[in-house]
Amino acid sequence: MAVVDRFLHYVSFDTQSSETSDTTPSTDKQALLAKALKEEVEAMGLTDISLDEHAYLMATLPANTDEKIPVLGFIAHLDTSPDMSGANVKPRIVKKYDGKDIVLNESENVVLSPTMFPELLSHTGEDIIVTDGTTLLGADDKAGIAEIMTAIQYLMDHPEIKHGKIRIAFNPDEEIGMGASKFDVEKFACDWAYTLDGGEVGELEYENFNAASAKIHVKGLNVHPGYAKNKMVNAGLIAMQFAGMLPSHERPEHTEGYEGFFHLAGMSGTVEEATLSYIIRDHDPNRFEQRLKRLQEATDHLNKAYPEGTVRLEIKQQYRNMREIVEPQKHIIELAERAMRETGITPIVRPIRGGTDGAQLSFKGLPCPNIFAGGLNFHGRYEWIPVQSMEKAVKVIVKIIELNKK
Repeated sequence: MAVVDRFLHYVSFDTQSSETSDTTPSTDKQALLAKALKEEVEAMGLTDISLDEHAYLMATLPANTDEKIPVLGFIAHLDTSPDMSGANVKPRIVKKYDGKDIVLNESENVVLSPTMFPELLSHTGEDIIVTDGTTLLGADDKAGIAEIMTAIQYLMDHPEIKHGKIRIAFNPDEEIGMGASKFDVEKFACDWAYTLDGGEVGELEYENFNAASAKIHVKGLNVHPGYAKNKMVNAGLIAMQFAGMLPSHERPEHTEGYEGFFHLAGMSGTVEEATLSYIIRDHDPNRFEQRLKRLQEATDHLNKAYPEGTVRLEIKQQYRNMREIVEPQKHIIELAERAMRETGITPIVRPIRGGTDGAQLSFKGLPCPNIFAGGLNFHGRYEWIPVQSMEKAVKVIVKIIELNKK
């Protein structure tokens, strides 16, 4: 089965994860895709197949040589982002894209335009899969799943390519930062692995943000506004004051590259109580700690200006920069770089301005950089992926396995 056919089948499954759930998987519908994939790997003839109660699927392509070769793993995630619906996805293939606007949904005036997304022009002449403008597409990360499955099938069909033992895994809940939470690294039993969860062709990432979330709870005092002088404490206004104490130039819309940020992701409030929800990101561990310190300093300042306990800060550590784990084992990166070059692709090594399951897995003992899957504009109605980019990802996976030696 071609990679595009697999992908179009997988996006028919609604696998949106949920940030409000306390179960794994966070949504039962992710398990439906996991079960379908289990049936597929069984039909392919893979071994050591396991699907646990948390929707973590693992399987093995046995070695076809007696040579002692490191065990490689390839990983992709089942879920799609909570940011937009992944139900009833209606993909469409735009054949030989001509460089012009693509009307996704005429009635809602949703247009994928190179004016807004100039990277489209780099794929002129290619076959581009788009949405109908009402849902996301699901290339993040069903493209990665399709590419891994297609690469494994290719190796089974070409036994002349000698390789060591290959492990694959598909996990839930990456989009809510929980993809590695119940991933059994010992059971996976690999020397190292790669996630197929990147964007543009050539991306190779082994640096990611250090990450934390923060909630700021503000307790106010509500009295009748006509008689409020020297009595009312307006929680909503204090929350706004807190937000104003953080540097405006260090927000996501003003940062790039290695620049970190404070991102106000949500807010709610009344006079009586208010809440701010932040995510904090920085590649540098020292700057990251300084950001957390700044939140505490703002909290302390406001608790001196208002009754003690008015503002309460709650910080939750999320993940760390995998660079400190992967960089000392540079052969892992060099192998992927060589595989790309030998398949005609220029490696693009740059930091992830986000997170990845590979970060948490690296700190659990499984070094796990990230490779491109080929999609762009993830998490929204403008998501798209060239068929040719998926095909290139398949070739890179096969080449990594072919080049991997003791």
